[in-house]
Amino acid sequence: MRILTNADIYAASQPGELVDCLAAAFGAAFASPDRMHCDLPGGDAKLLVMPSWQGREAIGVKVATVMPDNGALGLPTIDGVYVLLDGQTGSVSAILEARALTALRTAAVSALAARLLSRPDSQTLLLVGTGALAPHLARAHAAVRGLSRILVWGRSPAKAQAVVDALSDQGCEVAVATSLPDAAAAADIISCATLSDAPLIMADWVLPGTHLDLVGSFAPEMREADEALFRTGRLVIDTPTALKESGDLLVPHRLGWISDPVPELADLVRGHARVRTSPTDITIFKTVGTGLSDIAAARYFVGKAEEPQNLFQRSAGGAA
Repeated sequence: MRILTNADIYAASQPGELVDCLAAAFGAAFASPDRMHCDLPGGDAKLLVMPSWQGREAIGVKVATVMPDNGALGLPTIDGVYVLLDGQTGSVSAILEARALTALRTAAVSALAARLLSRPDSQTLLLVGTGALAPHLARAHAAVRGLSRILVWGRSPAKAQAVVDALSDQGCEVAVATSLPDAAAAADIISCATLSDAPLIMADWVLPGTHLDLVGSFAPEMREADEALFRTGRLVIDTPTALKESGDLLVPHRLGWISDPVPELADLVRGHARVRTSPTDITIFKTVGTGLSDIAAARYFVGKAEEPQNLFQRSAGGAA
């Protein structure tokens, strides 16, 4: 059995490779049941359990926690563990710390959607949110689009500057956005990864041709986008669960601005749906996370660990 720590996973990450890996996974047969979403007592804390399997090749399950108050304690908001099992015998193949796995697979899924939905000439990315996911979203999007500028907006200018500093190796302009409306109007791709309970991106800020990536709203009380964006925006989801869980979708769906069936990312990957029909379309990708992306990413990182030239420092007892 192999054990991969967060540090192992971050060290091995190649964003472009992971995007391609997830594209292959979404294009193949898989099973990814609805996740178990539990509200914990005493606040906004949540427990998530996400199973998936790829035929009889592999089985996996992630147990993750979302603790919004952890930031004040200097602890990560999202943590957990991923267990990868052999699809034939059911024996445990690997255990992976879930914080890095979740961050990197989330960023790669968003970038995969951007590769399929954003304009090919997109050059400016706006990151809304300054959490741990923000730099990974930037690097993943840069792997699929020739970005010349990355703007970072957050409620804390100091945290926004920290994200800018973390992206100093990107080889393009990276700057703090002081005005969210102005930055949104200047962006070709807007990627939101926050815990907001009220819309941050207003419809009249978003210009024709923009691609909107909504990562944060994974519960009914959470929202990142003005519902009016869904009147004309062309929506894709990573899983039908998004329509039941995301506050960003529940409101416009109730208003009749989202029509069923909504194309899924797998439909795009397989060529079964065409969403962007012109350079002026506003496209929207809403992700709440899938067990498929977890298992595909877990297998990718375990595969990297097994390469002769792998970057991993094996954890004590990590290989048997």
